Amino acid sequence: MNSIYSTIVSPVITEKATKISENNQFVFKVKIDSNKKEIKEAVEKLFKVKVKSIKTIKTKGKNKVFKGTKGRRSDYKKAIICLNKGEN
Repeated sequence: MNSIYSTIVSPVITEKATKISENNQFVFKVKIDSNKKEIKEAVEKLFKVKVKSIKTIKTKGKNKVFKGTKGRRSDYKKAIICLNKGEN
């Protein structure tokens, strides 16, 4: 079981994430091995809100070349969290 502070890595700040925040949905980057139950628990304890539903997405890292050096971005997991009406 992960700590609530280690489950949520960071918020995702993109145009799409900002757009869906108007509909009471928020996007966070989470630990790759965390499950929906742990994510829900962490969000409810950290932000003192009630979570309606959670969608998770695993994203594979891309292969990149920088100045002739080949590398790979790391895999990560995103969670789209939908809150109950009136919560924010």
